[in-house]
Amino acid sequence: METVLKYTVSWLGLVLVAIINGALRERGYRQLMSELAAHQLSTVIGLILFGVYVLILTRTWRIASSGQAFAIGGIWLALTIGFEFVFGHYVMGHPWSRLLHDYNLLKGRLWVLLLIWTAIAPFTFYKLQR
Repeated sequence: METVLKYTVSWLGLVLVAIINGALRERGYRQLMSELAAHQLSTVIGLILFGVYVLILTRTWRIASSGQAFAIGGIWLALTIGFEFVFGHYVMGHPWSRLLHDYNLLKGRLWVLLLIWTAIAPFTFYKLQR
């Protein structure tokens, strides 16, 4: 249980990585390409950065079982989606339609891949370290 609590608090690091990634996109390469291409590149960069962060975490605090890994991933996924919608809608004032827009893979929006990675990364690194 202590490990799950450490990983739950460590989710804040994922938020920090996401904020840095978004700032890099908006202040850097966004002006050099379309909004969709910038979104896609940002998602790929986010996948890599999240992977590095989770690798560091799993080397610091060993995950004891696949069940624990899935619990951590599920907690991270719930926190991420909750944060995105609560912060995005109630703090930033974005309409629900804008928030849901990034979930449309058929329109090239790749955000859902980052959510999937957030959920399965703890299990992936747990298995790789066994």
